Formats: sequence, structure tokens, C-alpha cells
Amino acid sequence: MSPSADKEKLAPWRLKIHEVIFEADTKAGKTFDIILLIAILLSILIVMLESVKNFNDRYHQLFLVIEWGLTILFTIEYIIRIISIKKPWSYILSFYGVVDLLSILPTFLGLFLTGTHTLTVIRSLRLLRVFRILKLGKYLKEVQSLNIALRNSKRKIIVFLGTVLTLVIILGTLMYLIETEESGFTSIPRSIYWAIVTLTTVGYGDIYPSSELGQFIASIVMITGYAIIAVPTGIVTTEMARVDESKLSTQSCTSCAKEGHDKDAEFCKYCGENLHT
Repeated sequence: MSPSADKEKLAPWRLKIHEVIFEADTKAGKTFDIILLIAILLSILIVMLESVKNFNDRYHQLFLVIEWGLTILFTIEYIIRIISIKKPWSYILSFYGVVDLLSILPTFLGLFLTGTHTLTVIRSLRLLRVFRILKLGKYLKEVQSLNIALRNSKRKIIVFLGTVLTLVIILGTLMYLIETEESGFTSIPRSIYWAIVTLTTVGYGDIYPSSELGQFIASIVMITGYAIIAVPTGIVTTEMARVDESKLSTQSCTSCAKEGHDKDAEFCKYCGENLHT
């Protein structure tokens, strides 16, 4: 079977669309990504400005026109993405597929939810447009490096979090036994909350030990917190240093629309589709 045999199932115009909207190796693909980046940033800015009463009262109609223009643009993009792959549901149910849908639904739902009693609901739904900020990750190559590093360090981080969880449960239980209810340690869960706040060096100050032994333990927890915070940072940083960005590409599978393939990859590592045109 020739390298292009699998892709012959898609019409040439669908392959061309897929290359433009899913990949950034061509001039057209880069231009498309830049336009979408600008549109996403503009839509996020509009969402923020709408929450400012003075701006919204003065420019509400302008914001509405811009928002509908952006919604139509994102809707067209969403439909085109579905058309340009062999397995549309693999994109629709993917993380970015859900994000794309959430970014356009609120505006359309506002047409059907009318009446004074639903204004609060509409406003809440429209705020979901901020999900568009998650679309930015699709157009930044550095995000691929971070995703790979996070995946590679997943097991170590899970073990680390398990250790921290065990530690705060022990510390919370210990402080519950040492301190009195007058100090705020009224239950083990509340004491665990104190341990988490203290260990992460946040220190709200709503609960604090009053006994000398409790203060001594709290001091140790605070010092330990500085060392613990550095652990996940070191794990991820090490994995990021191992990622070879020169091997990363924007190659997207025409069947499942998944990305993250190496430049020399011949087949999709998710569904086995031939990646070559």
C-alpha cells in the first residue's frame, strides 16, 4: 500500500482544509492560526469588558455585534474541522472539541432563553465563552513540550501527591489531638484544612495553634512546605529538559485529528492512520 492510500478516502478539498486548519507547517496554516489567535484574544477581551458595568452600558451594542461576528467565525471553524476528518466524533468528543463547542453554545443559547427571570442564567452561560482561552494551547508549539513533560512525570507527581496527602492527614489528626476547639481545631477535616494551608505556605490565619507544642509542630510544617513545593517543579523541569522540540511537529491525523506526532512518524500513534500525504 502506498503512503497516500489511506488518505485517498478523503476528497482533495477536505485534505487541503485539514492541512490548513489542523496543521501549521504551511503559510496558509500559519495565517489561519494567527487569525484565530487574534479572534480568541479579542473574544476574551470582550468577555472581560462586558463584566465592567460602565463599559457594558456604553458599548453594549458594539460588544454584541463583535461577539456575534466572532461566534459565527468560531462556528464555521467548528463545522469545517468536523468535515475535514474521517472520524468526526473523535474530534467532537476530544478535549479541544468540547472546548470549541462550549465557546460557541452560550451565544446561541441566549436566543432561546429569554425573559427577565432567565437573565442571570444567560449571563452565566455567556461567561463560558472564556473557555476560548483554552483554545490558545492548540496554536503554541511550546504547549506540546509541556504536555509531554507532564505526561512523562505523571506517575512521579501522583506518588508525590499521595505522600503529601498522607502527611496532611497525619498532621491534621495530630493537631486535632493537641489543640483545643477554642483554637479552631473543631474536627479532623478542619485540622487537615489547616495542615494544607500551612504546608503550602498560604497561611490564611483563620485557624492557628495556641499551645507551645502546636506552634512548634506548625513551625516544622512551614519549613517543610518550602521543600515540598520545589519537588513537583523539579520533576516537571527535568522532564521538559528531556523533550527534544526539534522532533515535534504540527502533523495532525486526518482520521482522528490527534496531534503530538514526531516529525519522522509515519503512522498515527493513536489510531494507526497513515500520516503521509
